[in-house]
Amino acid sequence: MNQLEKAYDPETFRRQGHAVVDMLADYLADSFSPTPALPVIPWRTPEEQLRHWQDDLATPSDADPLALLQSVLEESIHLHQPRFMGHQVCPPAPLSALAGLLGGLLNNGMAVYEMGGPATAMERIVVETVARHLGFGAAADGVLTSGGTLANLTALLAARSRLADVWQDGHRRSMALMVSEEAHYCVDRAARIMGWGGQGIIKVPVDAQYRMRTECLEPLFTEAQSNGITVIVVVGSACSTSTGSFDDLAAIGAFCTRHDLWFHVDGAHGAASAFSTKYRHLLNGIETADSVALDFHKMLMTPALTTALVFREGRDSYRTFSQHAQYLFSEQEPEWYNIAKRSFECTKLMMSVKVFILLRTYGVKLFAEYVDRVIDNGKIFAELLHERPCWETAIAPQCNIVCFRYLPEGVDEAETDAVNRRIRETLLEDGRFYIVQTTLKGRLWLRVTLVNPFTTAREMTELLECCEGWGR
Repeated sequence: MNQLEKAYDPETFRRQGHAVVDMLADYLADSFSPTPALPVIPWRTPEEQLRHWQDDLATPSDADPLALLQSVLEESIHLHQPRFMGHQVCPPAPLSALAGLLGGLLNNGMAVYEMGGPATAMERIVVETVARHLGFGAAADGVLTSGGTLANLTALLAARSRLADVWQDGHRRSMALMVSEEAHYCVDRAARIMGWGGQGIIKVPVDAQYRMRTECLEPLFTEAQSNGITVIVVVGSACSTSTGSFDDLAAIGAFCTRHDLWFHVDGAHGAASAFSTKYRHLLNGIETADSVALDFHKMLMTPALTTALVFREGRDSYRTFSQHAQYLFSEQEPEWYNIAKRSFECTKLMMSVKVFILLRTYGVKLFAEYVDRVIDNGKIFAELLHERPCWETAIAPQCNIVCFRYLPEGVDEAETDAVNRRIRETLLEDGRFYIVQTTLKGRLWLRVTLVNPFTTAREMTELLECCEGWGR
C-alpha cells in the first residue's frame, strides 16, 4: 500500500477514529474531575513552543499519529476545565464537535447549493431560529459566517450599499459609522477596510458603566454633517468586549429611525441572551436593528468559528455582493440556497450542522440553560469579590464578563497596576487558572469571562485565594 492509499484507508481511519474519541472522552472526564491531571494552560514561551514542534516534525514519518494528537491535546489550553475563565470562547458540546468532524471529512464547499444541500438547508433553519428569538418577523434572513469580524464587515458593507453603489462606482463621498469607544476593535478595522479612514469612525463616549452615551449621538451626527461626512450606520454593542456592558439598543434604534440610518448590533457575545427568558431584557430594542451578528462559538457551545449574521429584512442580505460569476450563478436574482451571493466566503465550512444537531437533539432550551448559568456565574463572582475587602470591581457585571482588581494596602495607582499585572503573569505561568487583563480609563484590570457552565463558586474562591497570595 503506497502513501496515498494509506492516507485514505477506511480501516485505518476506523481504528484511529475510535482511539481519538476514546482519548477525547477520557480528556472530558478528567476536565470535569475536581483535580484534573492537566493544567488549564501548559505555558511555554513562543520560542519554546516553536522549538517543541520543530523537534516533533523531525520524528520518523512512520511514527504513530495518535501520539501527536495526544501531545497537541496535552499542550493546548483546556476550555472544558472549570478553571478556564479567560477569553470569550466557549467549551464546545461534544456532539457539536462530532458534527464538525463529519463536516471536516465531507468538506462540502457550500458556495452554491449543489455543493452542500443538507448544510445549506440547515443554515436557513438556524438563521430563522436566531431571527425569531431576536424578535424579527418572517421577512428576516441571513447567513452563517466564519466569525463575528467577518459578519460585522458584511453587515457594514450592506449598510453602505443601501446608500451608494460603491461596488460599481467606487467612493464618491466621505462616509462614516458611529460606535461606542468601548466597541470591539473589529468595527474600527472594518471601517478602515472599507476605505473610510480615521474620519470614518466616530467614537461615541461611554458612561460610568461603559455603555454608549446615546445623548451624544445627535451632536456628533450634526458635527459630522457640517464637516461633509455622511454617517450611514450606527453600531450598538451587545455587549462590549472589555466589560460586558450592553448599549441602550432601544435608544440607538430610535435615533437611527429618526435619521434613516442603518442600525447594526454587534451581538457576537451577548446576543445569545435572546434565548434566555431571564436575561432577554439585556437586548431590549434589538428587534429594531437592521442587522445583528451572533457568535455561536462564544456563548452557545459550538466550535469556532460559527457566526450568524441576521438581517431584519432578508432582501438586504443580497445588497453586499452583486457580481457575475458565470461558472457559479446562472442569474443574479435572490436565491437563499446559493449562499455565495450573500457571503464574503465562497468555500465555507458546513458550520450549520454543528448548530443544527444541538437544536435537533436538545432544543433551544439547552441554549437558555447555558446562557442563564454563565450569566448567573458572573453575578456570583461579583458577590464573592464584594465579600473580600481587598478586591474591587470596575462595574456591576451585566453578564458573565467581570473586571476586577486586587487592592494592595498603602500603594498608589501605578503600583496597583504593577501588582495586578504580576498576578496575571504568575497565573499564566502557574497554569491552574486562565484569566486575562484589560485596560479601563488608563488602569489595568484583571478580567474573567465565565464561559464554562461547570465553573462554580468553589473554583472562583480558589482563584481569588491564589491571587491574594501572589498579590501580597
